[in-house]
Amino acid sequence: MKAFLKSALHKWRAPAMDKTAGPPDANAPLAALLVRAARANLDYDPRQVAMIDSVLCERLDLAPAQSRALRQAGERLESATGDTVHLTRAVKALVALDDRAGLLQDMWRVILADHARHDEEDGLMRLVSNLLGLADRDSAFARQRAQAQQAERAAHG
Repeated sequence: MKAFLKSALHKWRAPAMDKTAGPPDANAPLAALLVRAARANLDYDPRQVAMIDSVLCERLDLAPAQSRALRQAGERLESATGDTVHLTRAVKALVALDDRAGLLQDMWRVILADHARHDEEDGLMRLVSNLLGLADRDSAFARQRAQAQQAERAAHG
């Protein structure tokens, strides 16, 4: 009986520990940070919105509809959260230190989706990099990787 209860409790708890199996809003801080990157220059470009959906699909292994729902939750959270410090603190709980450079690259993918860079976006990325415990050069390398991906996609159609 004890083994049965332990097994049942483990099965009941396991989905909550899995980032992708929990409620969509569990990853809303991550989506909100991507939205903040897209909105940094006060122009929420449709290409950036599409890139957020794509990043969420890839990063969290979501279906397109789930990604859109999570982005929408992120949009609400980003609008309600004035301070980037709070968003990054929540994201740090979701993203391991080893994967934060990948997150910076994803943020750069969102920023660069409209084929433009703005001072506000550069400033946000310097701040976020620091708040995530990474160096400015980590952000620069992440930007370079995102730009290389973008150029490769453009070259292949």
